[in-house]
This record gives sequence, C-alpha cells and structure tokens, in this order.
Amino acid sequence: MRKRALRIISGLGGVAALVAITPSTAFAQEGPDTQAILDNIWVFVAGCLVFFMQAGFALVEAGLTRAKNVVNIFAKNLGDALVGFLAFFACGYAFAFGGDGKFIGTDLFFLAGNDLTIPAEGGLSLATSFFFQAVFAATAITIASGAMAERTKFVTYLIFSAIVTAFIYPVVVHWTWGGGLIAQMNIGDAVYSDFAGSSVVHMTGGILALLGAVLLGPRIGKYGPDGKPRAIPGHNIPMAILGVFILWLGWFGFNPGSELAADSYVITVAVNTMLAAAAGGVATTITIWLKTGKPDLAMIGNGVLAGLVAITAPCGAVNPMMSVVIGAVGGVIVVFAVFFFDKVKIDDPVGAISVHGVCGMWGTLSIGLFARYDDAFLGREKAGLFYGGGFDQLIMQLVMVLIIAAWVTVTAGAALFILKKTIGLRVTESEEIEGLDVLEHGLSGYAPDVVAG
Repeated sequence: MRKRALRIISGLGGVAALVAITPSTAFAQEGPDTQAILDNIWVFVAGCLVFFMQAGFALVEAGLTRAKNVVNIFAKNLGDALVGFLAFFACGYAFAFGGDGKFIGTDLFFLAGNDLTIPAEGGLSLATSFFFQAVFAATAITIASGAMAERTKFVTYLIFSAIVTAFIYPVVVHWTWGGGLIAQMNIGDAVYSDFAGSSVVHMTGGILALLGAVLLGPRIGKYGPDGKPRAIPGHNIPMAILGVFILWLGWFGFNPGSELAADSYVITVAVNTMLAAAAGGVATTITIWLKTGKPDLAMIGNGVLAGLVAITAPCGAVNPMMSVVIGAVGGVIVVFAVFFFDKVKIDDPVGAISVHGVCGMWGTLSIGLFARYDDAFLGREKAGLFYGGGFDQLIMQLVMVLIIAAWVTVTAGAALFILKKTIGLRVTESEEIEGLDVLEHGLSGYAPDVVAG
C-alpha cells in the first residue's frame, strides 16, 4: 500500500514537472470548469441539508402536539414534499425564474426543452438551481402545517400545499430572487435585500400559518368559558427538541447555500447563522424564565428557531456581533408574540406564526439597521442606519415586507376561504376529539399499550 502511494506521488511530481516546461498553449485546451463543478456540488449538498429540514419540522410539530395526531402531522409534512416538488416542477419554478417579466415568469414549465446539465449564468446548472429552489418551496408551505395542526382535513391541506408551491410562493420568489417587481424597485440608493429568505420564505410561511389558524379557529378546549387560553401540552418534548437540532443543522444549508457558490464567504454566513441561533435560545431562556418563573424548554427551542429565522435575511450583510444582537432580539420577540396570539384567540400549536412570521419580518427589517457589508443584493457597503446609511434601506425593506404580506394575504386568504366553503377546511368535532390518526389515515402512531401507559 505504501509503495503504491509512493508511485502515485512520483507520478504527480512528473506531471507537475511536465506542466512546468510545457508551453502556455497547453493551458488553453478545453477542460472542465472546476469552480463551476464545486459550486454545483456545494449547492446540491446544501439543498440536501434543506430537504432534511422537513424531518426537523415534522418532529417539532409532532412533539408539540398530541399523540392522537402524530400520524397526521407526519403525513402532512411528507405530503408537502410529495405535492410540493411536483407542483414546483410543473409550474412553480417557471413562475419564479422563467424569464425577466415584472410580475410572473412565463418559461421553463416542466423544465421542458432545456439541457439540465449545462452551467448557466453564475455557474449553476438548471438541475442544481431547480433542486435547491424546490426544497425551499417545500419549506415555505411546511411552516403553515404547524399552525393548522390537529384540526385540518388532510385532503384540503394537500390542495392548499399544491396551490402555495405552484403559484403563491413562486410569485414572491419571482418578485425578489427572480428579478421581478421588488427587485426592480429602489428608494434612493437602496434596493431590497433578503439573502436567504427571512421574508421570501419564512414570513411568507408565517402569513400562511396565520391565515390557516384564523380560518380554522382554535382547537376544542383551547379556551375556557372565561376566554382565557389553556395549555395543551405537546406529547413528546424530546422529539420536538430533536427536531430543533435537525433544523439548526439544516440551516447551515439554508443560509450558506444561498451564496450559490463554493467560496470562503459561505463560512462567514455559517458563523453568523450559528451565533444568531445560540443568541436566540439564550434570550428566550432569560425572557421566559423571568416571565413565568420556569425555563420552558419548548419555548427555548422556538427561541433557537427565532434566531435562525431572524438571521436568514441579514446573514450575508452583518458582522458576527450584530448577528448575536439580531438573534437575541428575535429570541425576545418570539416569547411575547406567542403570548399575544394566544391572548387574541389565534391558536397556533407550535408557534409558527411567531417564529417564522414575526421574526421573519424582524430579520428582514434588521438589514436596514445593521447592514455593514454588500451581500450581493445591496450593492454598497454600510447600508444600515447604524452605519451611516440613513433610512432609505430600512424603508425599502419595509416596502418589501408590505408587498409580500399583501400578496400572500390576498391570494392565500382567497384560496383557504374557497376551500372552506367547498370541500371544508376543518374536521368534524367528533373527529377532532378522537384524533386524526385513525379516522384520517387508518392507523395509530403508537401502539395501544404505549398510549395507555
């Protein structure tokens, strides 16, 4: 084995010597673009990490809800991938990236008539781009699943998932990453920035979650006769926290992968992501401990996710210290947001509206305050208010938030309202009380002795 290694090393030395004395014309010969290959491999691996987040979402949602609905929770999350990928393949990717129209894409339906392997502008092949964007689309709709848990008809949810991944979410993408409406706007020197999707993905998902929770109404027993919210404990907190760890891991594909290239900058984005998540968890621990007298582990898990959501937009534009600040603010916000939505009788079993909607909005706006570096969207250094950039960037970020919120509210609200009035959105009272697993799917998530015990 050692001799073989020595022969390989000697051979490499010979190749190096040959290259050294070969005329420079040798370098002009056609060969593979190494950087493009590395870029495609890295973005593919990052996409795999993002896809793994589906497991994290399923575990968090299942752990924070009741045992009688665990099969239904996993079925919805699996359905988001099954339906979402096909819908995004059929028309979602085309609406998002098919051409440079201002409002919607008009090309690339079913990826037809295109060579998927040839690197396009930026070095990524169409296949790599589609793969990465498809797992993002599945993430957006999965966020809504948690807020709609334990009372939604399975067939209705699948239809809604298809509508979101085929049309509603892709239009948001087209207006931003696809170069459309929002990307063509400016306020002074300021243009929009959302590096990995605090608003494009997470706030969109949070608004979907809010609309679903409102139109469904609270779960039976969530509010007492006096109108005060009652705690409905999740059946498996360790499962939920395992899901948080999986999501945290997946975020190292979500944020650094959005660099869309294999370069040293992805590590900076990864460090910002790591620090914001930790700061979010610590800030939530302190906040909930002071507020209730106990360090609620489920809430702390949501604090980690709040920090991750908050840093998703500014991860390429801020320094590590500001990442800690952004994550910590997200960790505080999420606690008060959860209590607020409980108080106004919007029943969100997992806190998805607060984590993704509210903290996604915060992360997007934070760019206008703390942006220090050009993240390839901003086009300039020191765009944030606290770095002398003025209010233009903050206003531009707010305009983006309002446009996305208006689009998602109108389209998703209409879709859910039509579904509610036709095939129905909520299961019957008896089905909800008994649980959705057996009645909706024909099997239980746990053996009877486990449930009884």
